[in-house]
Amino acid sequence: MRRVTIALILLSVFHLTSCNSLKVPKSMGDHKMSAAPVNAVPTSSEWILPEKPMANEETPIKILIKDESDQPIQLFETVHEKKMHMFIVSKDLSYFSHIHPKYKGDGEFDITTTFPAGGDYKLIAEVTPKGGVDSSIESHWQKVAGEEAAPKPLIPDQKLTKTIDGKKVTLSFDHLAANKTLHMTFSIYDAKSGKPIETLQPYLGALGHTVAISANAEKYLHIHPMTLEGSGPNVTFMTIFPDKGIYKIWGQFQHEGEIFTVPFVVEVGA
Repeated sequence: MRRVTIALILLSVFHLTSCNSLKVPKSMGDHKMSAAPVNAVPTSSEWILPEKPMANEETPIKILIKDESDQPIQLFETVHEKKMHMFIVSKDLSYFSHIHPKYKGDGEFDITTTFPAGGDYKLIAEVTPKGGVDSSIESHWQKVAGEEAAPKPLIPDQKLTKTIDGKKVTLSFDHLAANKTLHMTFSIYDAKSGKPIETLQPYLGALGHTVAISANAEKYLHIHPMTLEGSGPNVTFMTIFPDKGIYKIWGQFQHEGEIFTVPFVVEVGA
């Protein structure tokens, strides 16, 4: 095993050398507040993985979350039913996984996962140390051995409608410009009947979760719906894209006990 230490102190949401998070504040009802985290506890992280993880083999991952003094943080808030949310994406953003490492105590989170192919992956961990209001974000690039999949170009979708698991999902925006608060809405219908799905179920304490990542994987947004009420067919999120450019967006929802993930690629203007 090799020990890979990443000391990424979350000093500013616009610090472009690390993975940045923008999202609606946890006080969802206060929409007058900024959509950028303003009260995240500074953290650093140590990532421990096998020296040469192989594709299609179980890979243990250990993350140690530390404070500014390089001491393990002991207590974490439970946010949307978990103490840590982890997202794994391939370099070309064709692969996406949302998983939840278990807290073992003394700042340590553990999980075992499988990478689908060789290549480079970005691992993003989101935690909220006790007393924090917004989440702290830690990230790590990992090279995985094995046969690599052919890279897929990231091209903006011409139509923002997808059919996934028998559901027809349309994504719409009130506008699509960087550095401005915007609303994006997923509208979910039964693909066969065309009828609106009005029986969506809460997933991890919300009607849905949305993640958006820039083409270079440097900008990261984890967004929750503006309200806890309702059950479809429309689910609206509020956020800010920090820069213009291409982003991939994944919406995650639950219906009849099954989680479905809908990906879109958009280009954000200036």
